[in-house]
Amino acid sequence: MSRSFRLAVGQSPAELATVKDRLDWLSGVMPAVAAEDADLLVLPELFASGYKIGEQVATRAEPADGPIAQAIAALSKTHGVAIHYGFPEVDGEVIFNAAQCIGPDGARLGGHRKLAIPPGFEGDHFTPGRGCTLFSYRGVRIATLICYDAEFPETARHVASMGAELVLVPTALGAQWEWVAQRMIPTRAYENGVFLAYANSAGSEHGMTFLGQSFIATPDGRELARANTQAQIIYGTLQLDKVSAAQARLPYLTDRKALKVDIR
Repeated sequence: MSRSFRLAVGQSPAELATVKDRLDWLSGVMPAVAAEDADLLVLPELFASGYKIGEQVATRAEPADGPIAQAIAALSKTHGVAIHYGFPEVDGEVIFNAAQCIGPDGARLGGHRKLAIPPGFEGDHFTPGRGCTLFSYRGVRIATLICYDAEFPETARHVASMGAELVLVPTALGAQWEWVAQRMIPTRAYENGVFLAYANSAGSEHGMTFLGQSFIATPDGRELARANTQAQIIYGTLQLDKVSAAQARLPYLTDRKALKVDIR
């Protein structure tokens, strides 16, 4: 019997100025997401705080079980939908560009700290994370890579080799990087035989214009859904048997081990 999973990708408005504004927006869209029978909603990079917020990142950062997490857990429980969102995570004296998933029982399912920190705003505020993990939800093995992480083919291959069937990529992609969203990241799904969801912001924030164009890609190189440049929610039903079928048809994950090169 084939397995299916209903996924929602929230392309949220970048101009939401405060944490409260962002949680209010999320509260407003959750009834529609639940009405679509979504199992999981994935939101953009640093959704909870805003991305281009400069020094405010330090005041909006919180532990993984902080007030924002508690508010999102309450929404997840109310609507019966898991919520995966980006936030600045403080741990001791350092801040990570992080994402985590909270299930409909209010429990944390898994999380990730961004590995590859680009220069500029992020380099000034965030410490790189270490390693990748998977979590399982409703029988689906799920990995997270945040924005720039997924632009390295090694990271997507790594989580696929760990057994990920679905890779969630919260991002904050600027409007000048259309090729990344249109060509590069969809290729990560195809070359690893996995589903991939790319969740970007829409609109502008403190002078930065986001590309939008969030999407859901299939293991066989197609798109289930693609957003435009406006704030919106897109949906796709994932047929999980397509993962094993794609990996059998193009066995990159196994054949790579026979290559006579250093692929550590």
